[in-house]
Amino acid sequence: MDLQSATADMSLNIAVEENQKQLEQAKLAYESYNNGTEQMAKKSIRNGWCCFERKGSGGWKAAVLLLVNQGLATLAFFGVGVNLVLFLTRVLGQDNAAAANSVSKWTGTVYLFSLVGAFLSDSYWGRYLTCAIFQLVYVLGLVLLSLSSWLFLIKPEGCGDGKLTCTPTSSVGVAMFYLAVYLVAFGYGGYQPNIATFGVDQFDEALNPRVKDSKAKFFGYFYFALNVGSLFSNTILVYYEDIGKWTLGFWVSTGSAIAALILFLMGSPGYRYVKPCGNPLPRVAQVFVASVRKRKETLAEGDDLYEVDGSESAIKGSRKILHSDEFECLDKAAIMTEEDRNNPKNPWRLCTISQVEEAKCVIRMLPIWLCTIIYSVIFTQMASLFVEQGAVMKYKIGNFHLPAASMSAFDIFSVLICTGIYSHVLVPLAGRFSKNPRGLTELQRMGIGLIIGLLAMVAAGVTELERLKRVTEGQPTSSLSIFWQIPQYVLVGASEVFMYVGQLEFFNGQAPDGIKSFGSSLCMASISLGNYVSSMLVNMVMGITAKGNSPGWIPEDLNNGHMDRFYFLIAALTVVDFVIYVFCAKWYKCINLDESVTEFRKDRQQTEEEVFGRV
Repeated sequence: MDLQSATADMSLNIAVEENQKQLEQAKLAYESYNNGTEQMAKKSIRNGWCCFERKGSGGWKAAVLLLVNQGLATLAFFGVGVNLVLFLTRVLGQDNAAAANSVSKWTGTVYLFSLVGAFLSDSYWGRYLTCAIFQLVYVLGLVLLSLSSWLFLIKPEGCGDGKLTCTPTSSVGVAMFYLAVYLVAFGYGGYQPNIATFGVDQFDEALNPRVKDSKAKFFGYFYFALNVGSLFSNTILVYYEDIGKWTLGFWVSTGSAIAALILFLMGSPGYRYVKPCGNPLPRVAQVFVASVRKRKETLAEGDDLYEVDGSESAIKGSRKILHSDEFECLDKAAIMTEEDRNNPKNPWRLCTISQVEEAKCVIRMLPIWLCTIIYSVIFTQMASLFVEQGAVMKYKIGNFHLPAASMSAFDIFSVLICTGIYSHVLVPLAGRFSKNPRGLTELQRMGIGLIIGLLAMVAAGVTELERLKRVTEGQPTSSLSIFWQIPQYVLVGASEVFMYVGQLEFFNGQAPDGIKSFGSSLCMASISLGNYVSSMLVNMVMGITAKGNSPGWIPEDLNNGHMDRFYFLIAALTVVDFVIYVFCAKWYKCINLDESVTEFRKDRQQTEEEVFGRV
């Protein structure tokens, strides 16, 4: 950081802390700098003026770069994940149920690591550094995966195509494979929620309220870029992997991830950065501890709860949150007692209103988040049971062999088409009736996503019933065309536009400033738990149905099973989940930020431009 930039950053933070009086001091500091006096600037830097926005150019120029980065990284991820269930059955020799469970656990681990990445980002590293580090881990995992496939697992060359059997795998190769795929899970999982939030950081709503629409558009484009990236994986890469060229597919994924990392680093000078706000876990814990310690205190009418003076909260870099009436027992943490007035403030005994409201926000979001887990059970079937179902259907068009995993391309096309329909047709139409310029609220969109996901499971169950009717004795596949799967993939894609884009907007928008990455990671964590719940359901169903001479609902030979019943079971669970979700959505109260900081930050920017000549 050069001295002029350091002095500018120092003055911005002073402006936040002590308003116009300190701004005048900042001007004097800058004049002193011009006169060769650097002591004041260095002293301020040493004192830790750090939790503020560093301003690069930001805006759509930086955001588009991050969208391309997301597309390339997603191409690499789905180049591994979309066909992983067939790799496990054909190359490592797992049965259908075990492979489906392995994929569910792996995918669950991917998104569980999103919580780790969000914690490190919000607390210590910041979003830029977190994205960079986890992308490096991601690339390392892909390199190891490609090497393990090339050197140990694909022997003889071309095996794993469903016809040529691979030689027994070596323990070294298998160990290297699992290390690699879980490094991929760690890297991609930790990177994913932070790249979404880092993209939103490029738009400063406090300085320009009009960028609020840009933020909403960014989430739509973000999911669009994700699906464009996965389109190549779900069409071209899965074809080559399906015919036994696994190593080629893995190396292409590795190259895409490397390109994404290089592109991300190249954009560094133009990004806008938000520094980490500190570990949120002690802040939330302090609220609960302080409220318990003051459980006997009562708040008389007219008494004020404790809050710091100034335009920003005690949580560095975070806006204040206005008081809400829910969970009044937690308000006791902000009651000022005589002991608090007469002694140095102890954060484990006295918390600010914003700190209390931060804890309340987390509590309010949790029921909504829990209701999204069943939807993620629906979503994860595309990477496991949908692929296994398609593999025992008629998948040849003339002499062309259509890979079962490539059917997920219909999901991607559905997402891309439905995104356009939603933005250009549904939003204006819904806006006329609801008087909401954005059409539907995030909670309404998520509810619609649940309903469409329910229909996808019904469609999958009907397809399986028809497939079983057309099974010929002694034939491994049904005569039913694989294109019967199109409705279930299209419905899942349509549901994603409402559910996952809505989730990204909701959890990021409702999370306080100090835990923005945590908010985005909740969407990923929902997918994680959905995969674990799916794995648990498969185990429970097989444990109950595979008794005696019964092969169970999801046996090794799906022609002897009843996978349709499993799909209908998920549909029934979704109905129950939807009823609970509607109740939680009606109960939910949105976060209420102190918008007075907006005007202050505009004044701050104007002063910055006057003092430093920066736009």
